[in-house]
Amino acid sequence: MTPEFWRGRRVLVTGHTGFKGAWLSLWLQRLGAEALGYALDPPTSPSLYDAAGVGHGMASVRGDVRDFALLSQTFRRFRPEVVLHLAAQSLVRVSYEAPLETYAVNVMGTAHVLEAARQTEGVRAVVVVTSDKCYENREWVWGYRENEPMGGNDPYSSSKGCAELVTAAYRRSYFPPERYAQHRTGVASARAGNVIGGGDWARDRLIPDIMRAFAVGEPVVIRNPEAIRPWQHVLEPLHGYLTLAEALFHAGAEFAGAWNFGPDDDDACPVRQVVERLAARWGAGAGWQQDAGSHPHEAHYLKLDSSLARARLQWRPRLDLQGALDWVVEWYRGVAQGGSAREITLRQIERFEGLGSE
Repeated sequence: MTPEFWRGRRVLVTGHTGFKGAWLSLWLQRLGAEALGYALDPPTSPSLYDAAGVGHGMASVRGDVRDFALLSQTFRRFRPEVVLHLAAQSLVRVSYEAPLETYAVNVMGTAHVLEAARQTEGVRAVVVVTSDKCYENREWVWGYRENEPMGGNDPYSSSKGCAELVTAAYRRSYFPPERYAQHRTGVASARAGNVIGGGDWARDRLIPDIMRAFAVGEPVVIRNPEAIRPWQHVLEPLHGYLTLAEALFHAGAEFAGAWNFGPDDDDACPVRQVVERLAARWGAGAGWQQDAGSHPHEAHYLKLDSSLARARLQWRPRLDLQGALDWVVEWYRGVAQGGSAREITLRQIERFEGLGSE
C-alpha cells in the first residue's frame, strides 16, 4: 500500500458506521483521502463510529444498500474512483433470526453496489468484502483457497457465498479483465477471517462479549470453546483491502478476482485459547464458563490460505495473535480510563503502519 496514492483520492465506503467500516474510514482520513460513507445509523450503542468521531472527518449519507435509488444517486453525485463495499448483516446468529433481511442486505445490497458502480463513470476499483464463511465448509484442517466452492449451512454464510457469485457474475458480464482497456474498472472480492480490535460492541461476538464481562468482573459465557477460527486484528484485512484496491486501480486486469486475507496458520486456534489469553492479559480474576444451552449450527473448523495475497500483493500479517490481543486490551482499557477513542485508534493505526517498515 502506498500512502501517497490515497491522498485526495475519492473513495466511497459502504458500511462506514460499522466496526470494520469505522476503522477503515479513520485510516482513510489519516491517509488524506476524500472519503464518503454510505450506511445506516451505527448498529450498536456505543459504537466506534460515534466514540471516535468518525463522521467529523468525512462526508456521510445515511442510506440502505437495499435502496438502489438513493445509492445510485450518491454514486452519481460523488463520482468515486474507488469503492470499498463493507455494508452487511454480519452476524451468524442474527441471520437465523432474520434470514430475509440477511439475504436482502448481503446479496441484493451487493448487486446494487455493483450496478451503481457500473452506471457511474470514473469508477476504477471496486472491492466487495465478504467473509471466510463464504466457502462450503468441509471441516478441513487445511486452509481454503480462492478457487474452492462457495456454500454455507446458515443464512449468513450462504448469503456471503451468494454475494461472491454476484460479484463474479458482474465481473464476467460487465468488467471482464480481457476488455479492461474499454471499461477500465477492476472488480475484486475479499475474504477475511474473524477480526478483533477495539471499538467492537456487537452482540453475540466473542471480543465484545469478553470485554463486557471482564469489565464488570464476571466470567464470560462461551458457546463453542473448541471452535477453531482464523483470528486477526482488524487492521490486517483492512490493509489487504487497501492494497488490493490500489492494485486494481493501477492494473485491474491483473488483480480482478477473489482474494483471501487470513492470519498465519499458528493464529488459527480454538475460541477457548483466545479467551484464556485475554483473561491472563486482563488479570483481576477474569475467567470464562461454557454455555450449556443448545445453539444454532456454526462451523467447527475454518481456516484460510492467503498464499495468493502473499505472492501477488506482497501482503502478509504484521501482528501475531498475542500482539493483536494485547492491542485489544490496550484499546478497551484506554477508553475505559478516559482516553480518546479517536486518538487511541489513530495511534494504533500509526503503529501498525510502522510495523511494515521494520
